[in-house]
Amino acid sequence: MSKSNSGGIAFTGCPLHGPHDPAQPHARRREVVVNGKRIKTIDVHAHCCVPKAMAVIGHPLEAPGLLMDDTSARLAAMDAQGIDVEALSINPYWYRAERDAAAELIRIQNETLVELCAANPDRFVAFATAALQHPDLAVEQVEHAVKKLGFRGIGVGGSVAGLELADPKFHPFWAKCEELGVLVFMHPLGTRELEPSGRLGGSGLLTNTIGNPLETTIALSHLIFEGTLDRFPGLKICASHGGGFLPSYANRSDAVIRTFPGRVGPLPKKNPTAYLRDGQLFFDTIVFTPEALRHLIAETGVSQIMVGTDYPFPWTSTEVDLVLSTPGLSDDERIAILGGTAAKLLGIAP
Repeated sequence: MSKSNSGGIAFTGCPLHGPHDPAQPHARRREVVVNGKRIKTIDVHAHCCVPKAMAVIGHPLEAPGLLMDDTSARLAAMDAQGIDVEALSINPYWYRAERDAAAELIRIQNETLVELCAANPDRFVAFATAALQHPDLAVEQVEHAVKKLGFRGIGVGGSVAGLELADPKFHPFWAKCEELGVLVFMHPLGTRELEPSGRLGGSGLLTNTIGNPLETTIALSHLIFEGTLDRFPGLKICASHGGGFLPSYANRSDAVIRTFPGRVGPLPKKNPTAYLRDGQLFFDTIVFTPEALRHLIAETGVSQIMVGTDYPFPWTSTEVDLVLSTPGLSDDERIAILGGTAAKLLGIAP
C-alpha cells in the first residue's frame, strides 16, 4: 500500500479498525456486485485530521496513540468493508480561531488533503475546510479550494461558535457554495450549550448519543424555518447520522405550521417534510438497522441517501451489508445508495 507523502496527515483510529500488520497477507478486496454488475461504492462520512494544522492553534489530537503515518490500515479496512472510495472530512475545531490563525490552519489543512488524495486518487476524495467564523474569508477559501485545488465538496459543523448556520452572517458562504455547485457535508459538533446544565451527563455517553444527532436536527430545522434553503434553492447539503432526529419526526414540523401559524414566524415556502425530498438535503446511512434505513428512505426518498461509515469510529463497519439487506429496494436503488448518488454529487467516475 502506498504511503502518504503529505508529511502532515494522520487518521484517528479505533480498536475495531486496528493497524494493518504488513507481515500478514493483505485481505482480498471485497467487490460489491448487484445483479451481476460490479459497482463502485462511496463512503461520504469518513474522518481524518491534519496534526500540523491542529498545531497552529494548539488543538490536541483526539487519539494520539492511534495516529498513522500511512494509509495501509485504512485501505485494508475499506477493502474488507467493500468501500472503494472515501470522501474524507475533518470535524471543525477551529471556529473560534482568530482570522490569521484560521487562514493558516485552513491553508495547511486543505493542501495536505489535496496531497493525500493525489497519492491515492482512486480511493480518496475530500471535503475542503473553511473558517466560517470569518464569512468573507470562508468565501475566499471555498473559491480557492474548488477552483484552484479541485475539491468536490465543503465540510461544515452543525453550528459555528454558538451561531446557527442559518444566521444571515453566513449567507455569503451559502451563496458561494450554491454558485459553485458543491456538496456541503454537515457534521455536528454536539449540543455543547446543554453540557454545563448536566442534562446530558450521567450514563449513556449522551453528549454523543443524543447530542450529536440533536444538533443536526436543530441545524436543519433552522435552515428550513429561517428560509436559508428557500434563499439558496441550489444548495445541496448532506446531513450526517441520517439527518439526526428530523426525518423521524418532521411531520411535527408540518403540524406546527397548521397548529400555530401565527407563532411560527415567516412561513417557509413548502412544508418542512418537502425539504427532505426536494434534492437540497441528503442523508447518510448511519441509522444502524435495515428497518431504520427503510424508514429513512420512506421519509426522504431513495435519491437522498448515501453510504456513510463514520470511519474510523466504530459505530458501524457494515454499511454495504445494511444497504444490501434493507427490504423493498430495487437493484437500481441499491446501486444509487451504495455509490451512484455520491458519484454524481462529488464528480467521481462511476
